[in-house]
Amino acid sequence: MSYLGYVIAAYAVFVIVLLWDVLAARWQVRRALRQAAARRQRQRSRASASETELVR
Repeated sequence: MSYLGYVIAAYAVFVIVLLWDVLAARWQVRRALRQAAARRQRQRSRASASETELVR
């Protein structure tokens, strides 16, 4: 009896899960960087708006 099919299937599942883990981590980092950039932009626009009001 050969277990080759089971071994190949197990390795295939392992590779798929490993790839998913790497991709999910990259997506999470990209999303966090985008959110940080948006937050920084909001803070800058808020700061410039408050400076403009002081000048008036």
